[in-house]
Amino acid sequence: MPSIVFPTPVNFPRLRSLDRRNFLKLSSAAAAAVLLPRCATTPLPMAHPTADAGERDLILYALDQVMAAGADYADVRISRHWSQGVGTREEKLIEASRSESYGIGVRALVGGSWGFSATRKMDRENIAAIAKEAAETAAANNRVIPGKVDLAPVKAYPHAHWETPHEIDPERIPIEAKAELLFAAARAALKVKGVKYVSGRIQSIKERRLTATSDGSLIDQRYVRVNPSLDITAISSDGRDFQSRGSVVEPSAMGWEYVRDCDLAGNAPRWAEEAVMKLGAKPVDAGIWDLVVHPTNLWLTIHENVGHPTELDRALGYEANYAGTSFLSPPEAILGKLRFGPDFMQIVGDRTQAGGCATTGWDDEGVPAEAWHLIKDGVVVDYQTTREQAAWIAELTGVHRSHGCAYGADWKSMPFQRMPNVSLMPNPKDLSEDDVIAACDRGVYVEGRGSYSIDQQRYNFQFGGQVFWEIRNGKKVRPLRDVAYAGRTPEFWNSLALIGGKQTYYMGAAFFDAKGQPVQANAVSHGCPIALFRNVNIINTA
Repeated sequence: MPSIVFPTPVNFPRLRSLDRRNFLKLSSAAAAAVLLPRCATTPLPMAHPTADAGERDLILYALDQVMAAGADYADVRISRHWSQGVGTREEKLIEASRSESYGIGVRALVGGSWGFSATRKMDRENIAAIAKEAAETAAANNRVIPGKVDLAPVKAYPHAHWETPHEIDPERIPIEAKAELLFAAARAALKVKGVKYVSGRIQSIKERRLTATSDGSLIDQRYVRVNPSLDITAISSDGRDFQSRGSVVEPSAMGWEYVRDCDLAGNAPRWAEEAVMKLGAKPVDAGIWDLVVHPTNLWLTIHENVGHPTELDRALGYEANYAGTSFLSPPEAILGKLRFGPDFMQIVGDRTQAGGCATTGWDDEGVPAEAWHLIKDGVVVDYQTTREQAAWIAELTGVHRSHGCAYGADWKSMPFQRMPNVSLMPNPKDLSEDDVIAACDRGVYVEGRGSYSIDQQRYNFQFGGQVFWEIRNGKKVRPLRDVAYAGRTPEFWNSLALIGGKQTYYMGAAFFDAKGQPVQANAVSHGCPIALFRNVNIINTA
């Protein structure tokens, strides 16, 4: 592996709208018992209990049953998922929700075919039934199209444990405190003249997975992710125009300390001023411009036109119905041959990066997390793979191990290839944002993710943003509006002229990245520095 160094269901009822004064009054001990379920106001820590002997017995029993039913290989997952959401509008609470899900899923391989079954009934009778069903389904599939799967070898991990590094369990923070944080941000934003509406939300997700494989692994893992958000809307004095500033912060695989350190209230006035600024900004003149892309925007472009195209199942056409295939096909014409970008461009797939939403200890096939180049020195050199997929391109890459990209969204979802964190490495020279802007004589600066569109092969695209500036002679001179940039993926990345250093490196994230049918969602992060592109097609979205 190359050496890569990174910059450092129970549902609560929906609440009626409450203003801040009444919310704080009603959240006293007596009234809260009437208004909210007890676990909303008396936090139930989503502390991950260690897998007990009962769970270990059940998962090993399921494994024995599926192998006895004829599986050549099998893996089993017992998982529990918790989610909590707190939402506000100005100083009113509009959401307080919590959900929980718990069950077991069994995946079986017979010949060249997979079978899967799952249940939330955690007793031996039902577990034996789904184990048998998974093996029978795989065998039936294999009778239709007989074959053989060569699973990449992997070491057994019989006593493995991993947990998302975090300081503060987000579920230990009372709903009142989360709501007050959002109220404070709204008050700060509403002090800016022209701002009329502010909505906020904090979502926290926790997950515990116990995985057993017929290769001898038993892996206990716990995950924590948080997703704070704020959306600020300004309206013109005549009421005929409005502009918003959203996507102000991104999700992260950390604890409550991440939300705290985002300082929503402290930053809200700046974001509010940016929303108001857009009301009076000059509409962009469509045409060819140089483009400076802030990492808060660029991460989404990486997700869509680098992350998805390097999924091997898309490149080979196995994934097509949901969001299309990939222009990086066939692999024999791409690997080591296609120049994706300039020679200083290094794109890394990884499941190890601190704070990354796709970071883990082991994947759902018991493969340990690693980092590897997808694009090295500007050339495509590898794809994202699972144990089944590694052999498909091993003769081209020389890599016979899985890159650990197997993932099922929950206990009732069959694992398949999902995206790891995919990141653009920063410049070894520690160039600042000002250094990169200074290299642009006439350009457009884009910050924050916005709307986008991309074709079914991830080739032709268009991306908007949140905040835009015109650059002249290496300086931001005036705000712009109605900006989007468009192009073709390889042409766009080959126009990359300069990237910032590690001080500009930032990780954005997709909290719910959908794929497959039935649809599954996973969370994934993308890191990148600020970047300068030459001669990009800028369009006026108005």
